[in-house]
Order: sequence, then C-alpha cells, then structure tokens
Amino acid sequence: MSSTIWSVDEHLDDILGAVRPLEPIELQLHDAQGCVLVEDVMVEIALPPFDNSSMDGYAVRVADVEGADEEFPAVLTVIGDIAAGSDGLAGDRSLGPGEAARIMTGAPLPAGAEAVVPVEWTDGGTGGGPADTMRSLREAPEGAGGEVRVHRPVEARAHVRARGSDVKPGDLALSAGSVIGPPQIGLLAAIGRSTVKVRPRPRVVVISTGSELVQPGEELTGGRIYDSNSFALTAAAKDAGAIAYRVGAVTDDADTLRATIEDQLIRADIVVTTGGVSVGAYDVVKEALSSVGDEDEPGSGIDFRKLAMQPGKPQGFGSIGPDHTPLLALPGNPVSSYISFELFVRPAIRALMGLKEVNRPTVRATLEADKALSSPSGRRQFLRGTYDAEAGTVTPVGGSGSHLIAALAHSDALIVLPEDVTSAEPGTDTEVILLR
Repeated sequence: MSSTIWSVDEHLDDILGAVRPLEPIELQLHDAQGCVLVEDVMVEIALPPFDNSSMDGYAVRVADVEGADEEFPAVLTVIGDIAAGSDGLAGDRSLGPGEAARIMTGAPLPAGAEAVVPVEWTDGGTGGGPADTMRSLREAPEGAGGEVRVHRPVEARAHVRARGSDVKPGDLALSAGSVIGPPQIGLLAAIGRSTVKVRPRPRVVVISTGSELVQPGEELTGGRIYDSNSFALTAAAKDAGAIAYRVGAVTDDADTLRATIEDQLIRADIVVTTGGVSVGAYDVVKEALSSVGDEDEPGSGIDFRKLAMQPGKPQGFGSIGPDHTPLLALPGNPVSSYISFELFVRPAIRALMGLKEVNRPTVRATLEADKALSSPSGRRQFLRGTYDAEAGTVTPVGGSGSHLIAALAHSDALIVLPEDVTSAEPGTDTEVILLR
C-alpha cells in the first residue's frame, strides 16, 4: 500500500490516464442504444423523400378554392383516393382545374396539386355540413369519387410537408461523439441506416465483499446487514451508460475473492469491488489483490492508496488479468462507496465509452444551512445536499457520516468543501456536483 497521500485529482488523473476507449464495432440499430458514434453519419436521401400531406383532407389547386366559404363553397370533382404508401393517383394522372383528390396524412402530393384542405374544412363528400372526419374507403368507396364542397380557401403549400424539409442528401445527420438514444435511432432508421459504427457500452462487474453481508429478502441474523452496495453501484454503472453485472457478496476469504474476480474477467471491461480496502484484519480485497501483477508488465497489479478526501479515504486502483482489465477497489461504507463511484468509476466508464465529458456537471451555489459546516483540514469533503436551481442554493441533507445512506437517497447533489476549508458559513459560495 502506498504511503503517499493522494489528492482526489491525482487519483482521478491516474485512472483516466490508464483507461483507453473501447475499440469500435459495427452494431445493428437495436443494439446501438447508449453507445457513442465514432464517425460522422451523412444523409443519403431526403426527408421527407417526397412532398406529402400533413393532414387528412383533399389535395387541391389554390385557384379552385379561392374565396370559398360555407355559404358559397367551392364544388370540386373528386378524381381519386391517395393513401399513405401509394404512388399517387392512378396512372400518374395530374390534378386538373376544378378537381380534387382525397389524400391521407403522409400520402404523396399528386402532380398539379398546390395545397391540402383539411377534411374539417369540407363536407367530406357527403353533401352536408362540415365533416368531422374522413370516411373510411372500405365503408364508403364512393368517397373517392363524386364531389366535395370546400368551405375555406388555402394558401399555396398549406398542409404540405416539402421534400427535404427535414434533411437533404449531403447533410450531417449525426456527428462522431454523439450518444445514440431513441431519437437518434429514429433518425438513423429514417435515413435508411441499419447499422452504425460505435464504441460498445462497457461491461462492468460489481463485486461486494464481507462475510457480514446478506442478500435482500433473506433473513437477518445477529451481526449481519443487507448488501446494499452491490445493488447501488450496479444501478450507478447502468446510469453511467454501462452494461452492469452484479455479483453476490463474497465472504472474507482472499482465495475465494481472487477466484471470483478471475472468473468474472471474461465478461468485464472494468471490475469494481466494494469493501475490504482499509486497515482492518479482515480487509480481504487488499489481501487478495496486493500481490496481483505481472513482473514483466510494469504498472500491472493493484495499488492501494490513501486519499485526502472524506468520505472515501481508502481506495485501490490498477489492472488485473491477461488483458490488464482495470479494477477499482472502493471502500465498504455505503456513502463512501457511492461517492467514490461518482468521482472515479463513473468517469472511467465514460472514458471507456469514448466520451469527452466524463464528469458530472458542477455549478456554484449559495450554502443554505442552519449552522456552519465543519470539514477536516487537508481533506476535500463531499457532503450530501439538495440543489435548488431556481434559487441558486444548496442545502445539506443528513450529517457527514459515511453510513448515512438514507440521507444519500434524499439528496441530488454533493457539496464540495476544499482541502483548505475547515468551516463553511451559511451564505458561502460553494461548488456543487449535480447527481441528477
């Protein structure tokens, strides 16, 4: 274990300096969600690919409905029906003077048409008053013929979606570095892309340690507690964009833990352990991993450190296995574990994804508290808080104890007190890390 006291920034820089983005792969769209693009995607077709109607109604010539009203409607001859997915009017016929065509939303505008009149502005071909809806062709096939009375005029291109009004061939659809979410998948599908080249979502294995841990749902006996860390950190890894695997708590046995980690390496891009990194007699992670490393590979193995922070002083970082998989060993106290994840593991996951911004956003806020907050000299303290964006204030939640998980559950920010601050009075301008 290193005797040097590391700063928070030094530890994070060491981690990010060792983590490299995952190699790009080509994925089907449905597998690419949450991944990061590694190349620009250009548009090859226009969207929409043709002029089409944005309403159910009638395609018309503007001059034919000029001055129309309910008392003196424009009476037009209906020459056909155009549904979405059709090629237009039968025989590629053009719309002539005094003619109209029934047209559905998304259907191509026929040649000769200049605008679309919503069906509500017409009698729907019934010969009666204003229509509420378009009659089904199956129920009223005669609706595709006969006459329609139009009660209002329209301007040219009214209710028409122009070809290429969304994107045009040669436009940049998505730039390299974009995260693929539902809207991006929709755009890629709309322009005809079935696959994209991305960096895959990192696979994170979370292992909690401690013979005292019991899985939720099981009965608690004397001296036992429920394993909350593995659940919280697995959820945090998913929230960061990873594919996360939770391993049930491992007992305080070095050989068992070492074997468990080695078994998990086949599905891990990064391993996270929680617990067993302090100076106790049963700190199994240190015992199991302190001697891990390849003498022929400088820098391999796990380095256990003390950080100038509270909570989260004991930390471990290094690589393990033939592929030098990064491993971050976090403290076992719930709050220490979660804050350590946010500060160190989350940025590592984001770096594996190839993202430029790997840290949570930070803001400045006015401390709103009943009394001054104390902080140990020489340590950067992270306190739970709630942030009010409208007021520009942050309020502490709970105390500074690293076991106070309920306070963590009710907070949405971390209040940062620098190493040289031992007391922060109400009204102090503070740094705030936003967690949501």
